[in-house]
Amino acid sequence: MIQASKSQSHRIVIVGGGAAGLELATSLGDTLARKGLAEVTLIEKARTHVWKPKLHEIAAGSMDVGRHELNYLAQAHWHHFKYRLGEMNGLDRAQRQVHVAPFVDEDGVLVTQQHSIPYDTLVIAVGSRSNDFGTPGVEEHALKLETLADAERFHRRMLDACIRAHAQSDALRPSQLQLAVIGAGATGVELVAQLHRTTREVVAFGLDTINPERDIKLHLIEAADRVLPALSPRISLGAHELLEKLGIAVHINARVSGVGAHHVELADGTRIPAELVVWAAGIKAPEFLENIDGLETNRIHQLAVHQTLQTTRDENIFAMGDCAACPWPEKNAMVPPRAQAAHQQASHLRRQILRRMRGQALEPYHYRDFGSLVSLGDYSAVGSLMGGIMQGSLFIDGLIARVMYTSLYKMHELALHGITKVALETLTRAITRRTESHVKLH
Repeated sequence: MIQASKSQSHRIVIVGGGAAGLELATSLGDTLARKGLAEVTLIEKARTHVWKPKLHEIAAGSMDVGRHELNYLAQAHWHHFKYRLGEMNGLDRAQRQVHVAPFVDEDGVLVTQQHSIPYDTLVIAVGSRSNDFGTPGVEEHALKLETLADAERFHRRMLDACIRAHAQSDALRPSQLQLAVIGAGATGVELVAQLHRTTREVVAFGLDTINPERDIKLHLIEAADRVLPALSPRISLGAHELLEKLGIAVHINARVSGVGAHHVELADGTRIPAELVVWAAGIKAPEFLENIDGLETNRIHQLAVHQTLQTTRDENIFAMGDCAACPWPEKNAMVPPRAQAAHQQASHLRRQILRRMRGQALEPYHYRDFGSLVSLGDYSAVGSLMGGIMQGSLFIDGLIARVMYTSLYKMHELALHGITKVALETLTRAITRRTESHVKLH
C-alpha cells in the first residue's frame, strides 16, 4: 500500500484535456486524489470538453453540442482533481515545472498571468493538429476541424451559404453551394456523409428555392489511390461505393497544390469549385513540443517515448495519445493516432503511475488493435473487428457497425461518468431526439 505521508506531496500534472488526458485525470482523481494520496492537476486551454471524433457531427449540425459538452471545472470538482485554465508554453525539467502562458479571453482581457506549476510526474497529452504540409492558400481559405470553435464556425458558414443562396435572385455562381473536403481519412469520409444528409435537412426547413440534388455538390479529395488509405481495401471499397451512391464526387489520386477563395487546385491543373473548403488531411503534434527543454521529437513534432510511455530523455515525463510516438513492436511500426489507442494508454498509465509511486518497475504498454470503424451518418457504417475471440479480422457494415461505432463513444463516457449517469443521459438524448429537429439550425 502507498504510505500517505510519502505520497501526499506527489504532484501529478496532466497537460491536455482531450480523451486521454481527461480520462486519466478523472481516474487518478477518483483513486488517488480522493484519498489524499496525490495531487492531480489538469492544464487545459479550453473551458469545455467534447470528444474530438464528434467534431465532424457538430460541424455538419447533426449533433447538439449542448448535450455532449462537459465542463472541465465541474468534472474536476466531481472527481477530485484540479483544473487550471491555460496552455503550456514551456518546461523546466531541472526544476520540474510546467510553464503556462497568460490566458486572454475573447475580448482581449487578461484572465490569468504567465505562471508555473510544479510536478513530480508529468503527463503530456496535447493531441494533434491538421498537417497542411505548407500547401499554399490553406491558412487563408480552408477551415480545419481541430476544436469545438472550428466545428461551430464551419456550421455557421454552411448555414449562411444555404440561406444566402435561397435569398438571392441571381443564378448560383459556379462555386456556390459546393463544398470540398480535402483528405479522405476517417474524418473526411464521415464529414461528407454527414453533410450530405444535414444540408438536405436544412434546405427542407423552408429554403425551397434550392434543389439539393441539383444545386448542392460535395467533393471528397484524396491524394492516395483510395479513400480511407490507412484501413483495409475492403473497408475502403465499401465506403467509396456508398459515397458515390449518394452522389458525392470522390477524387482519388488527386494531390492538392493550392486552395483559393473559391476553388481547390490540383497538381494536374484541375480546378474544383468550392464555396467552403475543409482541410482534413494529415496530422502533426503541436509545434511547441519541438522546443520544450530538449525532449526528443520526430518530424511531425511527436514526443518520442519508450514502451512505458516515458519520454526517451526524462523518466519523470510521460506522453500519450496523438502527441506521442509510441513503438508498436508487434507490427514493427508506431501506434496509430486513434481514439482506442488514447483510451488504452490512459488506462495503462493510471496503473503505471500507481506503480511508480510505490517504487515498482513500470510495465510496457502494448497496443491492442480492436479494428476500425467509420460512420457514414444515418446511412451506414463500415469497419472491421479484431482481437478478442477472433483470429484475424471480421468485416462488418450496416446496423452492426453503427452500434459498434456508438459503443466507442460510450466507452469514453463511461470512463468519465460511470454507468449510472451514462445510462440516464443516453435515455434522455433518445427521448429528446424524437421531439426535436435532427439538424442544428443556428
